Amino acid sequence: MPEQLRLPGRLSAPSPGWTTRADVVIVGSGIAGLTAALRLRQHVEKVLVVTKDVLNAGSTQWAQGGIAAALGPEDTPEQHEVDTLVAGAGACDRDAVRVLVNEGPEAVRELIALGTNFDHTDDGELSLTREGGHHRDRIAHAGGDATGAEIQRALIAAIEAAPDIEVIQHALAVDLLLGEDAEGRTGVAGLTLHVIGEGERDGVGAVHCRAVVLASGGLGQVFSQTTNPSVSTGDGMALALRAGATLRDLEFVQFHPTVMYLGPDSRGQQPLISEAVRGEGAFLVDGLPEAGGRRFMQGVHELADLAPRDVVAKAIMKRMLETGRPHMWLDARHLGREFWERRFPTILATARSHGIDPVTELIPVAPACHYASGGVRTDLHGRTDVPGLYATGEVACSGVHGANRLASNSLLEGLVFSRRIAEVLPRELPPWREPAVDRRTAGLVAGDIRRELQETMTSRVGVLRSAPGLDEASAVLDKLAGRGAETVDQSSWEATNLLTISAALAGAAALREETRGSHWREDFPERDDEQWAGHFDVTMDDGATTVAFVPAPATDGGAR
Repeated sequence: MPEQLRLPGRLSAPSPGWTTRADVVIVGSGIAGLTAALRLRQHVEKVLVVTKDVLNAGSTQWAQGGIAAALGPEDTPEQHEVDTLVAGAGACDRDAVRVLVNEGPEAVRELIALGTNFDHTDDGELSLTREGGHHRDRIAHAGGDATGAEIQRALIAAIEAAPDIEVIQHALAVDLLLGEDAEGRTGVAGLTLHVIGEGERDGVGAVHCRAVVLASGGLGQVFSQTTNPSVSTGDGMALALRAGATLRDLEFVQFHPTVMYLGPDSRGQQPLISEAVRGEGAFLVDGLPEAGGRRFMQGVHELADLAPRDVVAKAIMKRMLETGRPHMWLDARHLGREFWERRFPTILATARSHGIDPVTELIPVAPACHYASGGVRTDLHGRTDVPGLYATGEVACSGVHGANRLASNSLLEGLVFSRRIAEVLPRELPPWREPAVDRRTAGLVAGDIRRELQETMTSRVGVLRSAPGLDEASAVLDKLAGRGAETVDQSSWEATNLLTISAALAGAAALREETRGSHWREDFPERDDEQWAGHFDVTMDDGATTVAFVPAPATDGGAR
């Protein structure tokens, strides 16, 4: 497979001005990171959580729909497994999916025991709803549409009640420190951080540790329109890649079909209209029904408006191309004011703040980057290729999402696989390693490449892809790689991480000459299991990245 453009082997940074120590460092403070911290503290002497902003600034708090698990009386893990495999379009790891669906219900019950206040029915039962791709009501939610915020609240409360867990906020993880143990095996010796703080921990410092758990979230800021917060710049994926870990399935970026359209010039984080709104009866239209607009999802899929996300996103894009309109609409007027105010208060307030009242008006929607199904390749206990480095949550590729994540499986994945890391890490905690001299080539690109990079990725590597567009994207990324930074700062570190991940993503997307799940090639519109059942793995050796295909049997029986 072809070699990709050369990138920095490590980020240029000042020498550490301070040091500290911890047995395990957890990078990230969403459901994955905080779950790992709370469980590891029971077995490890010192746990340190570092987070790029404040504790509640990551993606978890933005999760509206809920968390999926077979908790209903008529539901089973086996049914949840089938729905997950079908949504994943043959690219899931079946063993990972079985872990997810079988361990999920207990993990959610423990979350409830921790103090998470999920919504309940009038008779006291857990309130469960349905989202795209699910054939059962299995989505537990809180505050109507504020599930992530409630889970984050409960986890932060538990962290604050555990003074033995140290937290450093406003800390960007720059690079891993590597070293050798007594047997000469290279692995994690620590990591460097840049902290915006006061006192002794300010600027670049080093944390010496025995293991690192990456729970740093996704790569949404690679694109100009995304539902991801501003901190989602792919830092954990890029850091792991530079250190020798493998990135898998990066081409499978899920574009949420119903993101509120704010106009052609809108950039950054966009308002999500949860799939749960369609789960409660809203439907997509190409215009006002009373003026001749029609419901275009009927006949596209057996689940119509509740089809898996890739199916709905493609249908919206096709209708947009056919009509020349920049968006479609979601009709939820029939749900009524009382239902909106009770079930979706956050979405209602957000829509109204942008001048749309869903009670009386159609909501303009279009697909936008939402979730990275791929990431740092791990085994069933979160281990990566680098000894002492683990990954969990959106930064990881555990294999459960395949080519298209099933709605509301993401919070569950972070919960389940962080628990599994905590099961094995204490007994396999490696000895302390002394950081070795880092001989990787340092470099940094200018922070001001970000806008051009995002525009290029959105227009050429977004929902709809083709060979000419991907070639154009690669040429632009190659040009941007040559624009070195004049100053060393967070803007340049983030831009370099975004460029690193963009190049890997575009490279895998160019090589996968088929349409599968959330990867849509207009020049190869059909799925091709004979040629492309398997995974694209990206590795890096001192800034030189290579993309290789790893064949694997389709795991959904060839469905869709």
